[in-house]
Amino acid sequence: MKRILYVDDDPAILDSSKQILELEGYEVDTALTGEEALLKIENDFFHLAIFDIKLPDMEGTELLVKAHKLRPGMKKIMVTGYASLDNSVFSLNAGADGYLMKPVNPKDLIEKIKEKLNEQEKEAELDGEKVAEFLEERLLSLK
Repeated sequence: MKRILYVDDDPAILDSSKQILELEGYEVDTALTGEEALLKIENDFFHLAIFDIKLPDMEGTELLVKAHKLRPGMKKIMVTGYASLDNSVFSLNAGADGYLMKPVNPKDLIEKIKEKLNEQEKEAELDGEKVAEFLEERLLSLK
């Protein structure tokens, strides 16, 4: 089961999003602040995280940078009601894998999550193939 962390300072958004994503078969954890999210990211594994841009204790872009350093392989989607070209460009350059506008349509969110998790699986397959090729080359060079 794929694990998702949803970070937003609005409990109603967290509750409804969690219910929707759990109906889709995901295991969902939530956080109301950036610090709470970072603790969860440090201590648990998540395949994907969704970050609101505006959080009470830090900007979502700051959380994105810190989360990317902790878990570079975790897919990260930014959600904002305050769209700006600067935020979107910074987010994508800082490691965001996607960007959605509030109010988020549940169908769009689910599609974006599926897309990013599929990308993650393909990346893992490629990494596995590279390791297998490397090992095969090493074994052949030892003969």
